[in-house]
Amino acid sequence: MNSNFYKKPPLKGWIYVGIFALTLAAVVAGCMARKGAIVNTPTGIIPYKTWTTYGGGPDMSRYTELNQFTKNNVNQLQVAWHYPTMDNVEYNFNPIVVDTVMYLMGKNNSLIAVNAVNGKEIWIHSGLAGITRKGVNYWESADRKDRRLIFSLNNTLQEIDALTGKSILSFGNNGFISLKNDLGRDPETVSRGASPTPGQLFGNTIILGSAPGEGLFSAPGHIRAYNVLTGKLEWIFHTIPQPQEYGYDTWPKEAYKYIGGVNCWGEMSLDKQRGIVYVPLGSPTYDYYGADRIGANLFSDCIVALDARTGKRLWHYQTVHHDIWDYDITAAPQLITVDKNGKSVDAVAIATKQGFLYVFDRVTGDPLFPIEERPVPPSDVAGEQAWPTQPHSTLPPFTRQKVTVEDLNPYWTPGHADSIKRKVAAARSGLFTPLSDKYDVIAMPGAVGGANWGNTASNPKKGIVYVASMNHGSIYRLTKTPPRNTAMSAQAISAAQTAYVQNCQTCHGANREGAVGPAINNIGNRVTLEAFKSLVATGKGQMPPFAHIDEQTLNGIYRFITGNTSAGGPPGGAGRPGGFGSARTATPVTGPVVASGGAPDAVAFNTQRPTKMLTDYPEGVKNFDRYTTPYGLANTDLVTPPWTTITAYDLNKGTVLWKKPIGQDARIPLKTGQEEMGVPAGSQRKSMIVTSTGILFATIANGQIYAFDAENGKVLWKYDLPRDTDAPMSTYQVNGKQYLIVPAQSAFGPEAGDRAKLPDAYPSGYVVFTLPDKKK
Repeated sequence: MNSNFYKKPPLKGWIYVGIFALTLAAVVAGCMARKGAIVNTPTGIIPYKTWTTYGGGPDMSRYTELNQFTKNNVNQLQVAWHYPTMDNVEYNFNPIVVDTVMYLMGKNNSLIAVNAVNGKEIWIHSGLAGITRKGVNYWESADRKDRRLIFSLNNTLQEIDALTGKSILSFGNNGFISLKNDLGRDPETVSRGASPTPGQLFGNTIILGSAPGEGLFSAPGHIRAYNVLTGKLEWIFHTIPQPQEYGYDTWPKEAYKYIGGVNCWGEMSLDKQRGIVYVPLGSPTYDYYGADRIGANLFSDCIVALDARTGKRLWHYQTVHHDIWDYDITAAPQLITVDKNGKSVDAVAIATKQGFLYVFDRVTGDPLFPIEERPVPPSDVAGEQAWPTQPHSTLPPFTRQKVTVEDLNPYWTPGHADSIKRKVAAARSGLFTPLSDKYDVIAMPGAVGGANWGNTASNPKKGIVYVASMNHGSIYRLTKTPPRNTAMSAQAISAAQTAYVQNCQTCHGANREGAVGPAINNIGNRVTLEAFKSLVATGKGQMPPFAHIDEQTLNGIYRFITGNTSAGGPPGGAGRPGGFGSARTATPVTGPVVASGGAPDAVAFNTQRPTKMLTDYPEGVKNFDRYTTPYGLANTDLVTPPWTTITAYDLNKGTVLWKKPIGQDARIPLKTGQEEMGVPAGSQRKSMIVTSTGILFATIANGQIYAFDAENGKVLWKYDLPRDTDAPMSTYQVNGKQYLIVPAQSAFGPEAGDRAKLPDAYPSGYVVFTLPDKKK
């Protein structure tokens, strides 16, 4: 083991690129840039003019050069048409448009093709519960005769003919390949191998991340690439290095056999011209205690630049060493061009949960702005070895990074405020303060604060990056044994209730007695906590997987629905492993249904559960103590407003162009002239779109869409949606007319009121806006 790797981090803040590798990467990337036609752009896809992929394009900028919406007319946008989903499912799906056809989700987890001008249905492929939650990939052949929609379905990769809506059975093994394979583990031990995001297409290759789970002994999150025509594995990048691979000595020996995670469950970006894919990676398991993974733990919490053709690492940067805070990178890396000292530089900008923005040369990995390795406190937990330094970007952070008593929310009731003040006064806070078993630690931002998926966008040509973020803290304390439940605070109960309303209520009912789904009001007698978390993560029957819900929230939801919010009792409940019970009969899918369930042979495969789950360390590996932290401790409104903001960075200068709160908690009335305060947890699962005409569209958790002046943050337009939105927007143009589509299918939380009850509200679905026709 290279001891110098631990004693003295390499120069440039843990970018490791040897002279040879750096030179080679630069030469290769330069050659790729000169050979820009190596991978042709299909004729149906025009950069910045079409929205044929999740995020609008491979660079994930969410930028459009469609120019009909301007600062002068955006306040005239009106509803052109509305597509009802005809169900109570909350989708995270980003609609895509190819020519005049839109692809979206609705009707009890059906993939639907509609006319993009009026929403008329063309075909429906029903019964796809468990499909990639955030969207699908679109691929077409050079002659456009072969067009495919590519997606994960539970633990398989499948394809549908984009023209007919039917499964392509020539792909893989009679229409599917298993995503439990190729992870270096027995597939029978893998419960989750699919990606919640669509990944990236490069030529005839699809590059995928995964969401293997956050429990002990979950699968590793290796990056895999498959041929879109055959399903053959093209390459694999081991995010947890194996022997003789770079980074192996940043872990204990044999760690790759039992450590999981280090996965890309967020958004990767692709420089198509150079053939470089930028992959943001998550933390290792277990998230909050790392005695069994002493070391820096490459490539956890890294941005990794990979050759999209081979999967070879070109460069990387680690934003957290030995992560014990669950500071995954999930937001899309932004590929921009900046003016640096009079020189045009292609760059990549990374926004993180801890509130930092890092900016690198896209080819070499060199930081464009200084990054400082600063000392951080040591851990006092037995067996843990927190890394002595952590990288701090010198750009202004976009979130708060510490909490004191003076920072606390002034809108709490006196009794609740006094209780929290005592807790905060006795706790320790500050960025990268290690968790302890002796006192509370307040992480600000917490594991679901800062920037998350959907929270970045840019004007790539001007070098402006926009970050939507949350001042969202977490209070932690480690315990050596499975903790008995402490009483949930009123705030924690409210957060759990909000999560239930947003994710569960439409199917299981406000009183948990069932609606479309079964009753779960007595679930604590039937289902253990671990079984509950597994079911929610993987889905069952008509219930889709909810891989986006973190374990803190899952624990809170479980305690809320079981009524176990007071002190006492084990955290897992007294139930047994099992399911929710039989769902009530879903509303039959009507319309032009052409197929159901995906590839027929995959249906039985996807119902199989792991038969050899890992429960202990491999033979020859020391058994470690297991510290956990009680969940349900996310504090969405811990601090004073603003709770949600948008920050615009001018990365030509390295300065904040503007910063504004977005949204308003309806429970707190604003005074005349008072600026909005934001919404607790308001930017989670939200999105933005940037236009070349100077508009920034953004959504927020109170069910509103905003149009800001992208240059100064002035609000140009605001619209109240009939439902909340938990999915990205899209914009497109058909027959010379531009449209904006906004998914609106989620239940409102208490911060918004229930606008769905207004007389003119639309049912759950997709709302499409356009400008009024010009008078002749």
